[in-house]
Amino acid sequence: MSDANDETIGDLFQRGLELRREVLGSEYVDGSMKSANDFMMAFQRITTEWCWGYAWGRPGLDKKTRSMLNLAMLTALGKSAEIRLHVRGAINNGLTVADIQEVLLHATVYCGIPAGLDAFKNANEVLKEMGKVPASGTK
Repeated sequence: MSDANDETIGDLFQRGLELRREVLGSEYVDGSMKSANDFMMAFQRITTEWCWGYAWGRPGLDKKTRSMLNLAMLTALGKSAEIRLHVRGAINNGLTVADIQEVLLHATVYCGIPAGLDAFKNANEVLKEMGKVPASGTK
């Protein structure tokens, strides 16, 4: 990573776009960008530049750790759709089902049962869709 003072918004956007695709998948990211009208493109740009180019692009934490933090924070905020998205990203970043379960259990203790239940339900649905956990009734 270059000195932050040398980076342009364009640099952040390009690095962010690469990281978004790597973590969330090209199909999701490209679909979000393609479907954005002029109004929503402002949000796509700031998300790509700040969230992905700046925060996710920093060298201080690996992607696996950032995924764990995201899952815990999204549980605290009660952001179901984002939890679903970031469970997929967490798997892409090398987290196991057991890792995700531990993060959500830890977050449940600090955020409360309703927040934890919502996070677990959403994570479970995504993990079932991905074939990472069996459908209900089996171990």
